[in-house]
Amino acid sequence: MKERLDYLYVGIDPHKHQHTAVGMDFYRQKVFEYTFPNKPSEFPKLLKIMEKHRVKSGLSQIIISLEDTNNFGRTLAVFLDRKSFAVREVSSKLSSAKRKSQLTVVKSDAWDAQCIATVLMEELDRLPIAKPLDHYWAIQQLVSRRKASTKGLSFSIKKLHAQLQHHYPTYRKFFTELDGKTSLGFFHRFPSPLHLEDISLEELTYFLQRLSNYACSTKKAATILALVQCDGQQRNEFQDKRDFIVRSLVKEIRFHKKEMMQTERELKPLMERLGYKLESMTGIDLVSAASLVAEIGDIQRFSSANQLARFAGVAPVDVGSGGKVKHVKTSQGNRTLHELFFQLACRQLVVSKRNQTPRNPILLDYYLKKQAEGKTKGQAIVCVMRKLINIVFKMMKNKTEYRLPVATKENAV
Repeated sequence: MKERLDYLYVGIDPHKHQHTAVGMDFYRQKVFEYTFPNKPSEFPKLLKIMEKHRVKSGLSQIIISLEDTNNFGRTLAVFLDRKSFAVREVSSKLSSAKRKSQLTVVKSDAWDAQCIATVLMEELDRLPIAKPLDHYWAIQQLVSRRKASTKGLSFSIKKLHAQLQHHYPTYRKFFTELDGKTSLGFFHRFPSPLHLEDISLEELTYFLQRLSNYACSTKKAATILALVQCDGQQRNEFQDKRDFIVRSLVKEIRFHKKEMMQTERELKPLMERLGYKLESMTGIDLVSAASLVAEIGDIQRFSSANQLARFAGVAPVDVGSGGKVKHVKTSQGNRTLHELFFQLACRQLVVSKRNQTPRNPILLDYYLKKQAEGKTKGQAIVCVMRKLINIVFKMMKNKTEYRLPVATKENAV
């Protein structure tokens, strides 16, 4: 406690173009306020300012906290780490709660920085150390890029559905998947029925066979022509503009699919270097494994699976009053990581429709057991998520493979 009296607590509110730093002593007296550009060339000036006021105030050590160490504040966090400063990461929820706890709520960069410094002072032993690693940062950026491509792909497919409905009323019967190679090639070549007027059955068959590596037969070509003939066609004004839109959407879909494949190729060597074997678990592929790593970061940050569960917002919180305590669900924690574990839990509970074989019989039995104990479906899934956190934590901590245990009737879980 005596040592903490001699600390200079510095809270930094990072932004895109500039950062604001506020220093405080243990008695919450404001020591300095400094706003500086978000440029590496300006960061040494911050060190001089902090050191100057530390000496002037007669304090022994500087403790720094940032609200954002992954986006706008990452460059500064890396710089401070290389200068041997132990930077603490303050959640925006903590600083926001501190700001709102005041009698008069004020919103400014300097006040936000002061709230961050206050949280640092009060929660010093509980705040995680921000140690940005380029390896995990690169994985995070690639995962984010793939998410953007996935959203763009979904949007383009919806737009293509809307356009084709005007040209081919029964286009859904043409191919199994709209975004397949053969389907995209067909609609790029024939964006409207007018382009099929002079195409014979043999020509269309040859075209489809080349696109599909001879997977399509004459029957497929005949079916398409029959459906087009049955639907009928009409000449619309500005048909050339409509055709351009369809072809443009096809190009967009191809672009997004290509970007997703290239992103996965870039992710693979990064994941291999980490040595994790998350993909050995059923329901986890390269993308989902990279998404988990991107949100968890360095597993060494967590000393136990309980800490990881709290970080993901899966662990319940205690709410009590008048001597009565309840365990309730929380909306806190990393919601993206929470969603990843929820999706993984749902995939573990899948049962094959063909042979009625469960994907993970151990977790399925555990899920059914929790329901038999009186829990709702949602509560039982949360229990499965908690089990998965234990498994993922051990796999990442020890870099081991997942081996599905043999379920027994006596002890299914």
